[in-house]
Amino acid sequence: MTDLSATTGVTDRLSGTAQQEPGRDNGNPDPIRRFLDQYNPETPCLVMDLAHVRKRYRQLRTALPDARICYAVKANPTPELVGELVSEGASFDVASPGEIELCLAKGAAPESLSYGNTIKKRRDVARAFQQGVRLFATDSEADLTNIAEVAPGSQVFCRVLVDNTGSKTPFGRKFGCTPAQAARLLVRARDLGLDPCGVSFHIGSQQLDPAAYQHGIAAAARVFADCAEQGVRPRMVNLGGGLPAEYTDTAPPLADYVTAVERALERAFGPQRPELLVEPGRFLVGDAGVLRSEVVLVTDSCDGQRRWVYLDIGRYNGLAETEGEAITYRLRTSRDGDPAGPIVLAGPTCDGDDVLYQRTHYELPRTLRGGDHVDLLSAGAYTASYSSVGFNGFTPLPTYCVDGDQRP
Repeated sequence: MTDLSATTGVTDRLSGTAQQEPGRDNGNPDPIRRFLDQYNPETPCLVMDLAHVRKRYRQLRTALPDARICYAVKANPTPELVGELVSEGASFDVASPGEIELCLAKGAAPESLSYGNTIKKRRDVARAFQQGVRLFATDSEADLTNIAEVAPGSQVFCRVLVDNTGSKTPFGRKFGCTPAQAARLLVRARDLGLDPCGVSFHIGSQQLDPAAYQHGIAAAARVFADCAEQGVRPRMVNLGGGLPAEYTDTAPPLADYVTAVERALERAFGPQRPELLVEPGRFLVGDAGVLRSEVVLVTDSCDGQRRWVYLDIGRYNGLAETEGEAITYRLRTSRDGDPAGPIVLAGPTCDGDDVLYQRTHYELPRTLRGGDHVDLLSAGAYTASYSSVGFNGFTPLPTYCVDGDQRP
C-alpha cells in the first residue's frame, strides 16, 4: 500500500471527478471512493473532499449575501480545509488559542477571527488580543471584565440562551444568558470602553426545524430594544450554527432556513435590519467527508435476535456524536446488495458504553465478516475533532483530503 501522510503531516490530495457529492455513487467513482480504492488506507480514517466544502461555502454565501460567514473550526480543524476556506474569503469562529494559531498559520487575517467561546482564560483573551483578534463573545460579568482589562476597545457580542427544540445535539444551559442580562452586559461593556456590537444565539447543532431561528432573532430584538433605552445601539446579530448535514433523518433544504431567517428578521427588526454573522460548521464540512472503518468481528447475540457488528471505530476515536444515538450516519458496506438483517453496531474498545446503535434500527448484509469495510457517510463534522489521544491505545483518527475539482 502506498505510504500516506494524514493531518499529522502533509495531507494527501487526489485529483478526482468534479461535481460529485461525497459518499454518493453516480455511476462513476466519486473522488473519495476513488482515493479509498486506489490507496486502500489503514482504517479507520476520514477522507474529505475539499471541492464539496467550497461548493457548500459558495452556496451559503449566495443564500446569505450580506452575512459574515465564520466557519466553526471545531467542526473539523484539518489544516488544508481551513486553508481552502481562507482562500474562499471565509471568516472563522474560534474557541481556543490553538484554533487561532491554526487559522493564522493558514493565512487568515486576525480581523477575520471571532473568539466565540464564552468560557476562556484571561491569559487566552490577552494572547488573542496580542495576535490581532478584536471580536469576542461573552455571557458573564467575569468574562466581560477580563476582555475589558486585557483586550481594551474590542468588539463584544453577548450570547443569549434560547429554545433549541428540534436540534439533534442541543447545548443545554451551559451557554448564554437571558435577554435582560445580555442588555445589562452590553451596557456594561460600553461603560468599560468596549464596543457592544451585538447579540448571538445558537439554536442547537443539526437543527431540523428552520422555524427555530425565530426564537433567537426575537430574543436579539428584545436585547436591542433594552439597550437602546440606555443609549447603547448594538448593530449585529450572530445567528450561530445549526444548519444540518445529511444523516438518516431528512433535513430541510437550505432555502427553508433562509426563508425562516428572513421572515423572523422582518418581524423582529422591520426596516432596521441588523448586520448578520453566521457560524456554520456541520453544514460546510459534514457531507464532504466519508469515514472508512473495518469490521473487527460479527457475532450472534445471546438472545438470538440481532447480530453484533464491531467496527474499528467507536465513540472514543471519532464517533462521539453517537452518544444517545443523536447522530445516525448513513452506512455503506463492501457487501451491499447481499441479503441484510438487523444488527447492533459497536466500537472496538473494552468500554461498555462504546456501543453506537442499539435502539436505532439498522440492517447490514448477513454476509458481513471481519475485514470487510463499512463507510459512514456525511462524517466530515465532529469526528476527527472528537477523536481521543489514545483511549485503550487506539490512535486518533487520521484525515486525508482529496479535491474533486482537480483533474488528473
